[in-house]
Amino acid sequence: MPVMSFGHSPGTAPVAVARFPQDAPAGNPPAIGTHTHDFLVLFYAHRAHGTVVLDDRQWTVTDGDLFVIAPGQVVSFTGPPAEMAVDGWLAWFPADVLRPGTSGAYASWRAHPLLFPFARGIDRAQRLRIPAADRAGWVERFAALEAELRAGRDGYQEAALAHLTLLLVAAARLSTDVADQLRASDEPLLGAVFEVVERRYHEPISLADVAAELALTAGHLTTVVRRKTGRTVQQWITQRRMQQARLLLTGTDLTVAAISHRVGYPDVSYFIKRFRAEHRATPAQWRDAARPGARRAAPERTGRQGRTGT
Repeated sequence: MPVMSFGHSPGTAPVAVARFPQDAPAGNPPAIGTHTHDFLVLFYAHRAHGTVVLDDRQWTVTDGDLFVIAPGQVVSFTGPPAEMAVDGWLAWFPADVLRPGTSGAYASWRAHPLLFPFARGIDRAQRLRIPAADRAGWVERFAALEAELRAGRDGYQEAALAHLTLLLVAAARLSTDVADQLRASDEPLLGAVFEVVERRYHEPISLADVAAELALTAGHLTTVVRRKTGRTVQQWITQRRMQQARLLLTGTDLTVAAISHRVGYPDVSYFIKRFRAEHRATPAQWRDAARPGARRAAPERTGRQGRTGT
């Protein structure tokens, strides 16, 4: 099953948006067929018909439905998305986008007040209903985000995140009984795994190390984490290291070798290889592209299939 990963690019905003049917590409996202992803998704069906399947549960999609889809959920359609949604929008973004550089990024995103609706989606998909009188406003919010990303003017990254925040505020206000939702979606094993990853990603940690700390076999841990998230423990370690590497490259003057050691790669050559495999750019190229005044790359409008590896 394909695992879609957010298409990080240096100097671009960590959020993407697409409209159905005009912008619906043949790639991902939106993706055709069964898939999962490592980012959060807002799917708004302004005018729609058909069905979507999330974690083996089939939902009828009708006008005004807003789906909040959490990382690791399995998504499939009974037909092409463009045929299902007469007029709809998708926005997708990494789980740590509202908490850049903070500790506990993977374990704590569920506790962010604006991401409460997604927390419920960890073990059951969530559909929110937008009142008819409010639907035009939702279209305007998505359109404003798209316009900002498309224009790519100075300061567009901050403006795009501001538009995303407005969408998330509106979604959070639609959701009720937040505390009960978080309790219902509690995933103690995943939380423990991400806590270990967060605490030790800067070490040369392995799957066996995580399993030993949790008193589990490596095979059992791999099975559970892959089934619930679509990724292996080692892939989550790699993603956490890459997140911190991007932060250090853009926010400090540390050498690439120093950053390599800080994110758990004693061998700088291997770090450069892994970074280039994940980002299609070397750490130095990423830093240069992200500097103020650098020629900005075109905003990334689609995700990409996740890569395996350590």
